[in-house]
Amino acid sequence: MSKNIKGMLAVVTGASSGIGLCFCRELASRGCRLVMISNQEELDSYARKIREEYGVETYPFFCDLTAPDAADRVAAFVDAERLEPDFLINNAGIFSFRLLEETAPERIDCFIDLHVRSVTALSLLFARRFSKRGRGRILNMSSMSCWMPMPGIAMYSATKAYIRVFSRALHYEVRDSGVTVTAACPGGIATDLFGLPEHLKRLAVNIRVLMTPERFVRKAVDRMLKGKKQYINGWLNRFSIFFVGIMPTWVRMQVKHRLLDK
Repeated sequence: MSKNIKGMLAVVTGASSGIGLCFCRELASRGCRLVMISNQEELDSYARKIREEYGVETYPFFCDLTAPDAADRVAAFVDAERLEPDFLINNAGIFSFRLLEETAPERIDCFIDLHVRSVTALSLLFARRFSKRGRGRILNMSSMSCWMPMPGIAMYSATKAYIRVFSRALHYEVRDSGVTVTAACPGGIATDLFGLPEHLKRLAVNIRVLMTPERFVRKAVDRMLKGKKQYINGWLNRFSIFFVGIMPTWVRMQVKHRLLDK
């Protein structure tokens, strides 16, 4: 698919903050229209700002993606507006660093509902629609943590691993119909997701330990348009997959004892 996406339409979840908002700005800068989905109050404001700054149509849709009927509601909204999306970016996500046995059942359900059920339902919804048209791109946000079964991030890493495996399999299933699915596995992104202070984020970006979300998003969109199966940012992250894989148990236990056993 060409990098020229002016006038095309993307559906972006988690669109009012973090990487999701960066996706919206990057796509809008290329002339792409947006269906912006979020459950945050700032959604309408950001949709208006992007519309004014980039001169593209934006369609904000306030939706709780953990609800059982979320995908149906998204479909109803798109159909009511008579829209035919060309891209889907499943970006909405949550994070926590806590022992699983100390995690509230509602929080565990939220991980499953948002990272598993919602991603699955929305991917299938648009994969079917894209297949009928013979073209379309889906980008699902996994994480480098999908290779990292570490104490404290059990639900995050497990559900992100699901997203990666699901996306790779779906990619093969729909490729013959002109549709591709890209699993983006970011690591080392300077966002607020992990609660890192601003001065440390700036330092990490300057020494290239972290990548800015803007740069990551730009590259991820390019990979999606090319129909790549997977995108991992940076050589350090690729190397860490091997490093974490051979990490002995005692190292993992040190993470638990020093950071979680307080």
